[in-house]
Amino acid sequence: MAQQQATVKDDIRTAHRRRRAELTPAELEAAGAALAMHGAAWAESMSGGKHATFCVYLGTGVEPPTLPLIAALHGNGHKVLLPVCEPGRELSWVFWNPDSPLERSRFAPIMEPAGPRHGPDVAGEATALFIPATAVDLDGNRVGQGGGYYDKFLGHLATAGKEIPLAAVIYDDELLPAGRIPAEEFDRPVPAVLVPSGLRPLGKIA
Repeated sequence: MAQQQATVKDDIRTAHRRRRAELTPAELEAAGAALAMHGAAWAESMSGGKHATFCVYLGTGVEPPTLPLIAALHGNGHKVLLPVCEPGRELSWVFWNPDSPLERSRFAPIMEPAGPRHGPDVAGEATALFIPATAVDLDGNRVGQGGGYYDKFLGHLATAGKEIPLAAVIYDDELLPAGRIPAEEFDRPVPAVLVPSGLRPLGKIA
């Protein structure tokens, strides 16, 4: 059963990555601007208009562009934490600013910020999280990038009793009907997605 579930997820991941590869630069730019607008508005509602800390990730290539969102959050006076992949599929976090240098990750095909690294205890104090995905269904089941970093990180937060609002960032056509994505034992469902058309609550709160 577990192998079958993993195969279904791999097939979804492959299909969506192929579809992403067909996006034009103009489509990517438009998606980035829309994600920034809706994501920043959601962040303001989560923070009550006060300065806060948000965990985001840097979308690369044809992933949903998150740099405009990161810049918007910083421009609104918030602190932004970006992830760094560590051994054992762990994440550490670095505070970002527009002058932060980026470097290629040693463990994943992504760019990461250089700077002092902080553990999940610091990220666990964030007001909200924006996490990556390649697809999410209406039940909140998520297909990630395949590395398992975020499932492990979210597991740490759950163990620590941290219930932080979060949204997975995807394109509109990557929000799938309920029941399309199998849930494995280690999976952590997401309560919302941020798509270019807006913020969508999922699951029982939809």
